[in-house]
Amino acid sequence: MFHNLQNKTVLVTGGAGFIGSNLCEVLLANSIKTVCLDNFSTGKRKNIEPFLGNSDFKLIEGDIRNLEDCKKACKDVDYILHEAALGSVPRSINDPITTNDVNVSGFLNMLVAAKDAQVKRFVYAASSSTYGDHEALPKVEDVIGKPLSPYAITKYVNELYADIFQKTYGLDTIGLRYFNVFGKRQDPDGAYAAVIPLFVKQFINKESPIINGDGSYSRDFTYIDNVVQMNILALTTTNQEALNTVYNVAYGDRTTLLQLANVLKSNLSEFDSTIQDIDIKHRENRVGDIPHSLASIEKAKKLLNYNPKFNINSGIKEAVKWYWKNL
Repeated sequence: MFHNLQNKTVLVTGGAGFIGSNLCEVLLANSIKTVCLDNFSTGKRKNIEPFLGNSDFKLIEGDIRNLEDCKKACKDVDYILHEAALGSVPRSINDPITTNDVNVSGFLNMLVAAKDAQVKRFVYAASSSTYGDHEALPKVEDVIGKPLSPYAITKYVNELYADIFQKTYGLDTIGLRYFNVFGKRQDPDGAYAAVIPLFVKQFINKESPIINGDGSYSRDFTYIDNVVQMNILALTTTNQEALNTVYNVAYGDRTTLLQLANVLKSNLSEFDSTIQDIDIKHRENRVGDIPHSLASIEKAKKLLNYNPKFNINSGIKEAVKWYWKNL
């Protein structure tokens, strides 16, 4: 899978973040020259510390909202994995302007820089939030609804811009609609922590996790290794039909939030049996949340030979092991 990248250079924007650092790790493990662009607003220096002594790794501290930083990062780069963004639906509701600046203006800066540097392919993080109020399950790439949050709007605009840049400038792009990614290095701290690391931290601290609503909302939780696989497939495919489109990145199964909390409790109880006795609490549903999310991954299987290895149970087992050692 990596032979197409030999003697090439890959830029990972947001490379010190959760997904970005996992991508950097795999690229470097396969001796691929890797450039990381990050402003450390949400990324963590500790995520890339193990790479700093690697001669194949280069760190550029910069902001995608600054076009010159983008141009500097794209210099002599062959491929781009664009992960830099401000995630979180609630954050976008609280501060839509900053979310738009990073996710739309920053995205456009990166497209312009990639075009000017004659980058071969631009693979970017899209989002399952693009499906919005469309209720049918599973989610199929060519049928979407209206966005339910400022964040969702920004990620849909990314897809529109990518399409225009291919048609107007010939820049090949692939968008990856991530579905609730989780795994090692996902930050459990802060106001906008994702549900899995947040619940793990609460259980470890002997606190009751709080579920929004009655726990019946469901998600297609996707382990990080499946996401890394999909990024590398998108970067290296030689199938022309697979380019200039978007794909769901998921496992293709759904888990309710109550089921999730109980799976986490069960796995963590193997390390500390008293966790089994912690109660799970509930509160009102959150504004902007969609009730259910489930992806069809048939398109990715057909065009990119995507074959996710980790379901929710095997992924949680790996994630919990990492958190137990590192929290």
